[in-house]
Amino acid sequence: MALLMIVLMAYSLAGCGKSRETIKLSVWTTEAKLKLMESSLDAFKKLHEDEVNIEYVISKEDEDTCKETILSNPEGAADIFAFADDQLDELKDAGVLYELSADPEKDLEPFGGKDSVAYRSVVRDGKMYAYPETANGYFMYYNKKFFKAEDVKSLDRMVEIAGNDNKRVAMDLSSGWYLYSFFKGAGLTLELDGSGKKNVCNWNAKDTKHTGLEVAEAISRLSIKRGFKSMADDDFIKGVQNGTVVAGVNGAWNAEKVMRTWGVNYAAVKLPTYRVGGEDVQMASYTGYKVIGINANSAHAQWCETFVEYYTSAENQIEEFKETGEVPANLNVADSEVVSGAAAVMALGEQSKYAELQRVAPPFWDAASKFGVTLGSGNPDKRDLQELLDEMVKGITE
Repeated sequence: MALLMIVLMAYSLAGCGKSRETIKLSVWTTEAKLKLMESSLDAFKKLHEDEVNIEYVISKEDEDTCKETILSNPEGAADIFAFADDQLDELKDAGVLYELSADPEKDLEPFGGKDSVAYRSVVRDGKMYAYPETANGYFMYYNKKFFKAEDVKSLDRMVEIAGNDNKRVAMDLSSGWYLYSFFKGAGLTLELDGSGKKNVCNWNAKDTKHTGLEVAEAISRLSIKRGFKSMADDDFIKGVQNGTVVAGVNGAWNAEKVMRTWGVNYAAVKLPTYRVGGEDVQMASYTGYKVIGINANSAHAQWCETFVEYYTSAENQIEEFKETGEVPANLNVADSEVVSGAAAVMALGEQSKYAELQRVAPPFWDAASKFGVTLGSGNPDKRDLQELLDEMVKGITE
């Protein structure tokens, strides 16, 4: 009888236990973040183990190609995925992105709040569709062996100093992403029209404070100087490593390579001014974010949202910075000892005051590249600069 009572009591107690739901999540991330994502999911799983049993599968998918992969098969895409913020509108319009239950003004406060670029990157009509993960943009790297703090305020001065030492300041003029710095800095505009599908551009303007021709002349003057060289990303790093490049406009993704090469002479600052039409103007830049979104077809969207909020917290972004060197979007991270001393993070933060989100239609890239290549190579055929500008703008706006 006593044994029977013990068995019944044990059965009764077991029946009182709450059975946990098991959910299966699929996650896409880049190769560089596979280990980080795994450790974050394990920590999140443990944090909520009394509420739910989480099983997950992580697969590799680049942020830049994420949109095409998802749109080709939305139902077969991951529950959680990272993508570049300029892909958000197309994913949203296709009905692929889950509308988050988050309060944008409250939940994006750590990312700069309602007036920030980060807010504009993920909020549409007051509704939030993703969490910012890392910031993306460019600034000026320089070697302190060759430049003083005062020198790096002016691009023209930097190019002069580099040339005197038979060295180079590098910038990729073949990319519209960087070419934008000169035109926007001079007050000229490039934006999407009301349809969001065509570019509106006045880079060839003749009636503005600084004309398109003045900008083209300034770029041409720089490109033929001994201290300047138009270089793509790989060539920039090669130049840093072989000692020919002592400064350059580039992004945070190369910070570790530059820092390892220059050592104690490594430094980074916001972009300098450049001389146009007899005036020094601050160079502008494009900025953007890698963001984390949720598939609208996910069977567990609310748990996905809880995880994404956890993954983009300050604590996790510190770990991401240590693992990848990418600049955290969460501004609370800037106060941490790990990040506060990082020159690239500080430089990108300073440049953000002069940066705009990249919002352009595809024709921009080829047209701007053709123009930049011509000027970057010294305009070998001596083409009329106004004609080159007109051709570029025609291509951009077609």
